[in-house]
Amino acid sequence: MNIFTEYRSEIARVLEGLVADGTLPAGLDLSRITVDPPRDPAHGDMSTNAAMVLAKPAGMKPRDLATMIADRLADTPGVVSTEIAGPGFINLRLDAAAWRRCLADILATGTAYGSSTLGAGEPVNVEFVSANPTGPMHIGHARGAVFGDVLAALLEKAGYAVAREYYINDAGEQVNVLSRSAYLRYREALGEDIGEIDAGLYPGEYLVPVGKALAEKYGDNLLGKPESEWLPDLRAFTIDKMMEMIREDLAAFGIRHDVFTSERKLVEDGKVDAALKTLSDRGLIYKGVLEPPKGKQPDDWEPREQTLFRATDFGDEVDRPLVKSDGSWTYFASDIAYHLDKFQRGAKALIDVWGADHGGYVRRMKAATDAISNGQAALDVKICQIVKLMDNGEPIKMSKRAGTFVTLRDLIDEVGAGVVRFIMLTRSNDAPLDFDLAKVTEQSRDNPVFYVQYAHARCHSVARMAAGAFPDLEGADGRGADLSLLADETELSLIRLLAQWPRTVEAAAIAHEPHRIAYYLHDVAAAFHGLWTKGKEQVDLRVVIDDNRALTEARLALVTGVKTVIASGLELMGVTPVEELRDG
Repeated sequence: MNIFTEYRSEIARVLEGLVADGTLPAGLDLSRITVDPPRDPAHGDMSTNAAMVLAKPAGMKPRDLATMIADRLADTPGVVSTEIAGPGFINLRLDAAAWRRCLADILATGTAYGSSTLGAGEPVNVEFVSANPTGPMHIGHARGAVFGDVLAALLEKAGYAVAREYYINDAGEQVNVLSRSAYLRYREALGEDIGEIDAGLYPGEYLVPVGKALAEKYGDNLLGKPESEWLPDLRAFTIDKMMEMIREDLAAFGIRHDVFTSERKLVEDGKVDAALKTLSDRGLIYKGVLEPPKGKQPDDWEPREQTLFRATDFGDEVDRPLVKSDGSWTYFASDIAYHLDKFQRGAKALIDVWGADHGGYVRRMKAATDAISNGQAALDVKICQIVKLMDNGEPIKMSKRAGTFVTLRDLIDEVGAGVVRFIMLTRSNDAPLDFDLAKVTEQSRDNPVFYVQYAHARCHSVARMAAGAFPDLEGADGRGADLSLLADETELSLIRLLAQWPRTVEAAAIAHEPHRIAYYLHDVAAAFHGLWTKGKEQVDLRVVIDDNRALTEARLALVTGVKTVIASGLELMGVTPVEELRDG
């Protein structure tokens, strides 16, 4: 039950009536009508822009149309009053019974509450993580991993058919460097003193087990042979080992993917050639010379004829090269083929989750997706900004195992996967994030993970207290309670907030902003803690009233609603709700 959607339907019904009696013209576009909670609760329970968006096409003044709509809405079940605000917004107040019905729905639905049919099964491809298979995952990958995984879960809860995808960048020079680094560790595994590792290779100790595995497989058969003989097999072997390690790290983090796509296989299967032929046939590839990049001095610039994609035809700043000077495809050429491949597998809605260093690549990739799909696919690129890892305000030292960075596994082992996942969503993806190990593990209201989990644990504690006072309430789910007894404004305010969960899910899914879930859960926790504090000050507002079983059961139902919504949100975030918190 999404009460905001229900009253939007009531507004549509009123508008249809105004059309039927000739007051409004037929054919009005109702798609831009919204029904939302007003920013200031003093203005009412709901606010709609219906008159604002329909006045011009209806040939009326917004306030005049608002008055007509409000007059008819006043007779709608559950509506206590209507009010015209500003240039023509309509504010509604609902009776308490309407909100109590929302609580009853939460109790009946459980953690499935908030699920929606908004997406109507539309396919969406969410590609995230996609770390180069050259080493362990680090804290930067962690943010994109959480963002992509929770966004996928959010879209699924909103009714979309989601494919989670990982793109393996295994066709570039970096995997050759990886293979040479693994070969060095192979020689080391056979007893050779390899000395100091060359600056051009990967120094991390994570390649030591790969070297030992190579030694077990090949013995000393690769020693002394030219690189051209061992590189292809060793490259495939090393990439497989790296992806095994990455998959293990992802599994420890609760991250899953449905599809793993290899860049090298796209190239070998001729899909890059096919994609570029499609663009060429449409006249979107040509031979030309680009202008020097901004900031380049004339003697730094060597103009040469290149194979270029007409990216400027699709909103990019400049046309983009497709072939390197050595004749091989650019990364961009492979990426064009990859996005065509995703589109051809059935997804018109494509979401890519990238790191902070890829911001300059967005416009060209959107242009390419538009071109290669002939305008049928839409690409949304979400950039995850950097994460600064600290402990009590001091930067964390690098990981010896990784060589240059702190690994995701290090972080999980230190504070737990659930803590990492929650904290990664406490800021919008496009804002930098500070991750302080001391702060994310302290038990205080300043720690958002603890604050929300404490609210969930407190709900369980209250249930135990209620069962202590009234043994027959042990395990009660609240569905038999007399909810009409919930009459205090603090209680009703909390119910109104719980009723926003379905709307929050849909809005966050549409905006591709999973951090809204963390913000909402914090608000619910704050409201519940506030009600608890008020009960300590006013005995008559406590959940457990020793001489009033019916009221205790009703308030226990509200507590169950809070617990259910928090659990639903944490489940969406991939965080396990706790039932009890202890010091330490």
